[in-house]
Amino acid sequence: MYRDSLDRDLFVYQAIADCYMTRRRTLWLLLPSPLRRLPPDLAAIVALVVVANAAVFLPLVRDTPLRIVVGLPLVLFVPGYAFIAALFPEAGTAPGELESEDSAEPAQHTADRDGIDGIERVALAFGLSIAVVPLLGLILNFTPWGIRLIPIMVSVSGFTAAMTAIAAKRRWELPADDRFRVPYREWLAAARAELFAPDSRIDGALNVLLVLSILLAVGSVGYAVAVPKQGESFTEFYLLTENETGALVADDYPTELERGETRRLTVGIGNQEHRRVNYTVIAELQRVDTRNNETVVREANEVGRFRPSLAHNETWTRQQMITPQLTGERLRLQYLLYRGDPPTPLNRSGAYRELHLWVNVTA
Repeated sequence: MYRDSLDRDLFVYQAIADCYMTRRRTLWLLLPSPLRRLPPDLAAIVALVVVANAAVFLPLVRDTPLRIVVGLPLVLFVPGYAFIAALFPEAGTAPGELESEDSAEPAQHTADRDGIDGIERVALAFGLSIAVVPLLGLILNFTPWGIRLIPIMVSVSGFTAAMTAIAAKRRWELPADDRFRVPYREWLAAARAELFAPDSRIDGALNVLLVLSILLAVGSVGYAVAVPKQGESFTEFYLLTENETGALVADDYPTELERGETRRLTVGIGNQEHRRVNYTVIAELQRVDTRNNETVVREANEVGRFRPSLAHNETWTRQQMITPQLTGERLRLQYLLYRGDPPTPLNRSGAYRELHLWVNVTA
């Protein structure tokens, strides 16, 4: 009775395992042949590029810390590794391999290899990524697309995909023994033996301490990425004019106006407050007196009022047509910025930000 039940359970488990393996094999065969033939390290590079693009562009994922976690390797490691893989498809010479005494022929065969080993690849991958990504950004700067998120992702991903394809093609053209490969199976076996079958209790304790240290380091870095330290909070407030080519510049502000004449200025706000802020901008043309180093407003004429609402890292600009009604010399055209609604009566000295121009208005 017991034996029959055990045999039945084993049969069910074996059937489930066979079904899982069959389904996995079927899904694997659905992939194109070049993708199935990719070496594991290059397949991991392609997978990381796909995951990074999904984390950057998918609506439910792009606002999570995953975007930074996968974005940093895409910028700092992946392009350089793909480039190195395309340049050096051959396997490198491992330390001590040339001194093999088993036979002279393997040593001679190994000495003819022109590749580099894994540690050199990793080091060069970081260095080349730091060189390649800024170069791609420099090229984008001279294109109509500019240095923006989508062009950067397309250029970095396209460069990585092209280098990966070249690397795969060059490896396939080499004999199997000469191709570079990542010995992940040997690494896993060595790590399993070191962790679960140490030579002594001291080695076991050191292994546990090493694992805990790695987990602590990874957790610290993950926390720093997921909960970044908030920087300084401030708001940019500026006035711009148009030059002869129509570009906005912080120069050549109008100083001589005529009553009823319309002049154009551009007022701008940049929110760096790390939160959404409702602003109020009030523009006034004022007749002022200076007494004892204090400016007193004798007469004021409001010439504009705006109420933009900006999220963090959002910028707002508005072209304003100024038509002065007051006349006189050294009139002050003042722009007052308030967070929220301005006080009543208006408190000019309590404004969050202030800009002004001195103008002469003639009749």
